[in-house]
Amino acid sequence: MPAEGSQLPPTFTTRTAREFGLHPRDLYRLRDEGGLIELSRGVFRRADASVPQWADLLAVAHRAPVGIVCCISALVVYDLTDEIPSVVQIAVPRSSRPPRIERPPTEVFRFADATFELGLSTVEAAPGERVRIYSCERTVVDLMRLRHRLGEPLALGALHATCGAETPGRANSWPSPARSGGSDPYGSLLTSRAPAARAGS
Repeated sequence: MPAEGSQLPPTFTTRTAREFGLHPRDLYRLRDEGGLIELSRGVFRRADASVPQWADLLAVAHRAPVGIVCCISALVVYDLTDEIPSVVQIAVPRSSRPPRIERPPTEVFRFADATFELGLSTVEAAPGERVRIYSCERTVVDLMRLRHRLGEPLALGALHATCGAETPGRANSWPSPARSGGSDPYGSLLTSRAPAARAGS
Protein backbone atom coordinates (compact mmCIF):
# COMPACT_ATOMS: atom_id res chain seq x y z
CA MET A 1 0.00 0.00 0.00
CA PRO A 2 1.44 3.41 -0.95
CA ALA A 3 2.23 5.71 1.95
CA GLU A 4 -0.74 7.95 1.17
CA GLY A 5 -3.15 5.16 2.03
CA SER A 6 -1.17 3.38 4.73
CA GLN A 7 -3.14 4.95 7.61
CA LEU A 8 -6.54 3.90 6.30
CA PRO A 9 -8.46 1.14 8.11
CA PRO A 10 -8.81 -2.21 6.28
CA THR A 11 -12.34 -1.35 5.08
CA PHE A 12 -13.54 2.21 4.70
CA THR A 13 -15.82 4.57 2.83
CA THR A 14 -15.08 7.55 0.61
CA ARG A 15 -16.06 9.77 3.52
CA THR A 16 -13.53 8.08 5.78
CA ALA A 17 -10.85 8.50 3.13
CA ARG A 18 -11.58 12.24 3.03
CA GLU A 19 -11.25 12.40 6.81
CA PHE A 20 -7.79 10.85 6.44
CA GLY A 21 -6.92 13.54 3.91
CA LEU A 22 -7.16 11.37 0.81
CA HIS A 23 -8.76 13.14 -2.16
CA PRO A 24 -11.27 11.09 -4.19
CA ARG A 25 -9.00 11.49 -7.23
CA ASP A 26 -6.18 9.74 -5.35
CA LEU A 27 -8.59 7.19 -3.93
CA TYR A 28 -9.69 6.02 -7.35
CA ARG A 29 -6.12 6.12 -8.63
CA LEU A 30 -5.13 3.72 -5.85
CA ARG A 31 -8.04 1.50 -6.85
CA ASP A 32 -6.97 1.51 -10.49
CA GLU A 33 -3.39 0.71 -9.50
CA GLY A 34 -4.53 -2.29 -7.47
CA GLY A 35 -3.87 -0.85 -4.02
CA LEU A 36 -7.58 -0.84 -3.15
CA ILE A 37 -10.50 -3.13 -3.90
CA GLU A 38 -13.91 -1.52 -4.37
CA LEU A 39 -16.43 -3.72 -2.53
CA SER A 40 -19.44 -1.52 -3.27
CA ARG A 41 -20.14 2.00 -4.42
CA GLY A 42 -18.07 4.18 -2.11
CA VAL A 43 -16.78 1.24 -0.02
CA PHE A 44 -13.17 0.12 -0.36
CA ARG A 45 -10.83 -2.44 1.16
CA ARG A 46 -7.08 -2.26 1.24
CA ALA A 47 -5.55 -4.88 -1.05
CA ASP A 48 -2.97 -5.71 1.61
CA ALA A 49 -5.65 -6.49 4.21
CA SER A 50 -6.70 -10.04 5.09
CA VAL A 51 -9.26 -11.66 2.83
CA PRO A 52 -12.68 -11.20 4.49
CA GLN A 53 -14.82 -14.24 5.20
CA TRP A 54 -18.01 -12.34 4.46
CA ALA A 55 -17.04 -9.63 1.98
CA ASP A 56 -20.59 -8.88 0.82
CA LEU A 57 -21.86 -8.51 4.39
CA LEU A 58 -18.95 -6.20 5.14
CA ALA A 59 -19.72 -4.04 2.12
CA VAL A 60 -23.41 -3.76 2.91
CA ALA A 61 -22.70 -2.96 6.56
CA HIS A 62 -20.69 0.07 5.47
CA ARG A 63 -23.42 1.16 3.06
CA ALA A 64 -26.20 0.70 5.63
CA PRO A 65 -24.72 0.92 9.16
CA VAL A 66 -28.13 0.66 10.85
CA GLY A 67 -28.98 -2.50 8.92
CA ILE A 68 -28.90 -5.98 10.44
CA VAL A 69 -28.14 -9.13 8.45
CA CYS A 70 -31.26 -11.28 8.51
CA CYS A 71 -33.22 -14.18 7.04
CA ILE A 72 -31.41 -16.37 4.48
CA SER A 73 -28.17 -14.38 4.70
CA ALA A 74 -28.10 -15.05 8.44
CA LEU A 75 -28.90 -18.73 7.91
CA VAL A 76 -25.86 -19.02 5.65
CA VAL A 77 -23.63 -17.54 8.34
CA TYR A 78 -25.00 -20.04 10.89
CA ASP A 79 -24.65 -22.92 8.40
CA LEU A 80 -28.35 -23.74 8.65
CA THR A 81 -29.10 -23.89 4.93
CA ASP A 82 -27.59 -25.21 1.74
CA GLU A 83 -29.10 -22.38 -0.26
CA ILE A 84 -26.78 -20.02 -2.10
CA PRO A 85 -28.54 -16.65 -1.83
CA SER A 86 -28.44 -14.34 -4.83
CA VAL A 87 -28.82 -11.25 -2.62
CA VAL A 88 -27.71 -10.01 0.78
CA GLN A 89 -30.73 -9.69 3.06
CA ILE A 90 -30.77 -7.01 5.73
CA ALA A 91 -33.43 -5.45 7.93
CA VAL A 92 -33.85 -1.77 8.76
CA PRO A 93 -36.32 -0.06 11.11
CA ARG A 94 -39.73 0.51 9.57
CA SER A 95 -39.46 4.23 10.30
CA SER A 96 -36.23 4.60 8.32
CA ARG A 97 -35.73 4.99 4.60
CA PRO A 98 -34.57 1.69 3.11
CA PRO A 99 -31.21 1.90 1.34
CA ARG A 100 -30.88 1.04 -2.33
CA ILE A 101 -27.80 -1.10 -2.83
CA GLU A 102 -27.17 -2.71 -6.20
CA ARG A 103 -23.67 -4.06 -5.60
CA PRO A 104 -23.72 -6.47 -3.97
CA PRO A 105 -27.40 -7.11 -4.75
CA THR A 106 -29.31 -6.41 -1.54
CA GLU A 107 -32.87 -7.08 -0.40
CA VAL A 108 -34.13 -4.88 2.40
CA PHE A 109 -36.80 -5.86 4.94
CA ARG A 110 -38.49 -3.30 7.17
CA PHE A 111 -39.06 -4.51 10.73
CA ALA A 112 -40.99 -2.86 13.55
CA ASP A 113 -38.98 -0.26 15.42
CA ALA A 114 -40.00 -1.53 18.88
CA THR A 115 -38.48 -4.98 18.33
CA PHE A 116 -35.87 -4.12 15.71
CA GLU A 117 -32.81 -4.83 17.87
CA LEU A 118 -34.20 -7.83 19.75
CA GLY A 119 -31.85 -10.73 19.13
CA LEU A 120 -29.10 -8.46 17.85
CA SER A 121 -25.68 -10.07 17.65
CA THR A 122 -22.53 -9.60 15.59
CA VAL A 123 -20.33 -11.75 13.37
CA GLU A 124 -16.72 -11.22 12.39
CA ALA A 125 -16.88 -10.54 8.65
CA ALA A 126 -13.12 -9.93 8.49
CA PRO A 127 -10.39 -10.06 11.14
CA GLY A 128 -11.28 -7.44 13.73
CA GLU A 129 -14.29 -6.20 11.75
CA ARG A 130 -17.75 -7.18 12.94
CA VAL A 131 -21.14 -6.62 11.35
CA ARG A 132 -24.59 -6.64 12.89
CA ILE A 133 -26.60 -9.83 12.47
CA TYR A 134 -29.66 -11.33 14.11
CA SER A 135 -29.06 -14.30 16.37
CA CYS A 136 -29.81 -17.77 15.11
CA GLU A 137 -33.01 -17.92 17.17
CA ARG A 138 -34.27 -14.53 16.06
CA THR A 139 -33.54 -15.49 12.46
CA VAL A 140 -35.70 -18.60 12.72
CA VAL A 141 -38.55 -16.63 14.29
CA ASP A 142 -38.38 -14.11 11.44
CA LEU A 143 -38.36 -16.88 8.84
CA MET A 144 -41.49 -18.36 10.39
CA ARG A 145 -43.15 -14.94 10.31
CA LEU A 146 -42.12 -14.45 6.68
CA ARG A 147 -42.68 -18.01 5.47
CA HIS A 148 -45.38 -16.83 3.05
CA ARG A 149 -42.70 -14.72 1.36
CA LEU A 150 -39.57 -16.81 1.75
CA GLY A 151 -41.07 -20.27 1.70
CA GLU A 152 -42.39 -22.60 4.38
CA PRO A 153 -39.92 -25.45 3.66
CA LEU A 154 -37.01 -23.07 4.30
CA ALA A 155 -38.52 -21.83 7.57
CA LEU A 156 -39.40 -25.30 8.87
CA GLY A 157 -36.01 -26.68 7.88
CA ALA A 158 -34.27 -23.92 9.82
CA LEU A 159 -36.59 -24.43 12.80
CA HIS A 160 -35.88 -28.15 12.95
CA ALA A 161 -32.14 -27.65 12.55
CA THR A 162 -32.10 -25.05 15.31
CA CYS A 163 -34.35 -26.81 17.82
CA GLY A 164 -33.09 -30.33 17.16
CA ALA A 165 -29.39 -29.71 17.78
CA GLU A 166 -28.76 -33.37 16.92
CA THR A 167 -25.92 -32.39 14.61
CA PRO A 168 -22.64 -32.76 16.55
CA GLY A 169 -21.13 -29.38 17.35
CA ARG A 170 -24.05 -27.42 15.88
CA ALA A 171 -25.34 -26.12 19.21
CA ASN A 172 -21.94 -24.87 20.27
CA SER A 173 -21.52 -23.00 16.98
CA TRP A 174 -24.45 -20.66 17.64
CA PRO A 175 -23.40 -17.21 18.84
CA SER A 176 -24.91 -16.84 22.30
CA PRO A 177 -25.56 -13.46 23.93
CA ALA A 178 -22.64 -14.11 26.27
CA ARG A 179 -20.23 -14.56 23.36
CA SER A 180 -21.67 -11.92 21.07
CA GLY A 181 -22.61 -9.21 23.52
CA GLY A 182 -26.14 -9.20 22.09
CA SER A 183 -29.52 -9.52 23.77
CA ASP A 184 -31.56 -12.49 22.67
CA PRO A 185 -34.98 -13.33 24.13
CA TYR A 186 -35.77 -15.85 21.39
CA GLY A 187 -33.94 -18.92 22.67
CA SER A 188 -36.58 -19.75 25.28
CA LEU A 189 -39.34 -19.16 22.73
CA LEU A 190 -37.90 -21.71 20.32
CA THR A 191 -37.15 -24.18 23.11
CA SER A 192 -40.71 -24.00 24.41
CA ARG A 193 -42.19 -24.46 20.94
CA ALA A 194 -39.75 -27.01 19.57
CA PRO A 195 -41.67 -30.24 20.51
CA ALA A 196 -44.95 -28.90 19.10
CA ALA A 197 -43.21 -27.74 15.93
CA ARG A 198 -41.67 -31.14 15.36
CA ALA A 199 -44.91 -32.98 16.13
CA GLY A 200 -46.81 -30.90 13.60
CA SER A 201 -44.26 -31.22 10.80
